[in-house]
Amino acid sequence: MSVIKIICALLTTALILSGCSGGYAAGETETAALHPAEPAAAIHRDAAMASILYCPDNCAVLYGHDIHEKRPIASITKIMTAIVALENSDPDKIVTVTEAMYAEGSSMYLRSGEKLRLREIIKGMLAVSGNDAANAVAIAVGGSTENFAALMNRKAAAIGMKNTHFVTPSGLDDDKHYSTAYDMALLCAYAMEKDAFRDIVSRKSVTVDYVCPEKKQAVLYNHNSLLSRCEGCIGIKTGYTKKAGRTLTSCAERNGVRLIVVTLSDGNDWEDHCSLYETGFMIVKRICLAPADRRIKIPSADRNIGTVELVPEKDICATVMNGDESRIEERITAPDLIFPQEDKRQAVGKLEYMLDGKVIACGRLIIAE
Repeated sequence: MSVIKIICALLTTALILSGCSGGYAAGETETAALHPAEPAAAIHRDAAMASILYCPDNCAVLYGHDIHEKRPIASITKIMTAIVALENSDPDKIVTVTEAMYAEGSSMYLRSGEKLRLREIIKGMLAVSGNDAANAVAIAVGGSTENFAALMNRKAAAIGMKNTHFVTPSGLDDDKHYSTAYDMALLCAYAMEKDAFRDIVSRKSVTVDYVCPEKKQAVLYNHNSLLSRCEGCIGIKTGYTKKAGRTLTSCAERNGVRLIVVTLSDGNDWEDHCSLYETGFMIVKRICLAPADRRIKIPSADRNIGTVELVPEKDICATVMNGDESRIEERITAPDLIFPQEDKRQAVGKLEYMLDGKVIACGRLIIAE
């Protein structure tokens, strides 16, 4: 395993969102050249076999090493297991534990005959990486682990994870079970937009309530120590098997910017994640391009009224690299004449902001009150 030394360099924005959606979007990265970061910062050590620093706000790969290499991923698999369960079943569904749900490795110590709501099992699966919990989720939602794996692969394709294939809900080693640092960054970006998921992985501990035995509770402590070690960390998942080594995904927010780090087979993952965040947050920022009270005057179709004022429906913001602000161009799309009696909540125009010919942010324009 090689040690890579990177002197004050990160990748420039690789892929920028198009359209007016904002937030997460899946897509293939276009690798950009390295350039010196301002202020200068160094990542002295990256021990991972594969790693990525990803900005979901604009789908940019800020730093990457072998990001498309297929590798075993261990228990960070359970991110997908949780998402598929939350999107395909009722979280209040009561699950009865059976011996078929038992699994080797890490466990939340479910016992045959116990009954829990699905959301409580998901808590245990994400907090302490219970393999038994992952099997319980898969069987409860898919009827079998095989059927559930098919749902996982279908979701992976929908997200844009082109180099991923799931076999188990837990991430236990299998030659046909793999992903990449880039694909896992896409999954993390998607998962962290889900309130129910984010609420679990952002907690240092969770309390699991049982239906049967009645009144039984278990307090489980999150394995992700970055929640305490890294400023702004809000999740998400650890993993380990002998074959995969230490795998780790994390997400942090500072000053309105959200970044994601994924490392695969990294014996120094805690430090590497912290170092990548310290450098990443130095070179990106969240800026407001058009506040909601911005006024744009358009000629009125009513000759008795000179102009009609349009305003953004909400603040239009973007995450950009330091120094890019001066290169951002504005484009207003609106009719030549506006009828003032039109519905004031109906979009009558669009405000777009471009960087290097790509839309980095946009919003609807409505008639001002």
